[in-house]
Amino acid sequence: MSRIPGRLVLLGHPVSHSLSPKFQNAALKAAGLPLVYEAVDVAPRDLRALLRQLKDVEAAGNVTIPHKTAIHASCDELIDIAARVGAVNTFWFASGLLHCDNTDVGGFDAAARALVGGETSGARVVLLGSGGAAAAVLAAAEQWPAAHVMIVARSFERASKLARRFRDVARVEKTAAAALADATLIVNATPIGQQDDEHPLDVALIPKNAAVMDLVYRRGGTPWVKAARKKGNRAADGLPMLLEQGALSFQRWFGIEPDREAMRQSLL
Repeated sequence: MSRIPGRLVLLGHPVSHSLSPKFQNAALKAAGLPLVYEAVDVAPRDLRALLRQLKDVEAAGNVTIPHKTAIHASCDELIDIAARVGAVNTFWFASGLLHCDNTDVGGFDAAARALVGGETSGARVVLLGSGGAAAAVLAAAEQWPAAHVMIVARSFERASKLARRFRDVARVEKTAAAALADATLIVNATPIGQQDDEHPLDVALIPKNAAVMDLVYRRGGTPWVKAARKKGNRAADGLPMLLEQGALSFQRWFGIEPDREAMRQSLL
């Protein structure tokens, strides 16, 4: 897509906490595009009606919790990676059809490479969680040569189902302790730490050479990331991934690269 959509929106429930409008509007301004990126709080029961309204103006935008799988089921045209993940975070209407993508995969890949110094070949990943965010991590990791991912989740059954979908790269461990010995990257793909100071994993268990990536983001960093850095591990919260997936979405909508520095500066 490379035209100007009728509206540019972020759909979620709740959505007021999101930083996406801040950096997307900075990117729009830097590109001289006459649009405002809006955060729209829509309850699940109202989503279909809103999509009909957005179709009428050929809108585009992003999707966040809890609508990523619901919109996936409504898409007319799915980019392959979104079909692989089973969830959508980017959409646009064109010629009456709903087109959908998942830029979380590319966003995670870019953020993870930046954290570990660019080399992901042979990565040993411990993945905490088994939801849509975890599926995006696995879709990225299965493209890394000789990588292995050990999934640790509260629901062993749900984790096993996810591992079967990505059987070439993933397996399930019942406890984090059993998975950590050879870990080079530990990823939190749960919501733990978003609203409180709880840690998804005791930092004392983290090997000294492992990098830590929290897909949760909070202003100033999550408590888990702060604790990991204090221990001496390389660590990053979800902001780099958020920015990268947003930049990839921008490219989908407009066919041009956004000004990433303007996006970063808007969050400082």
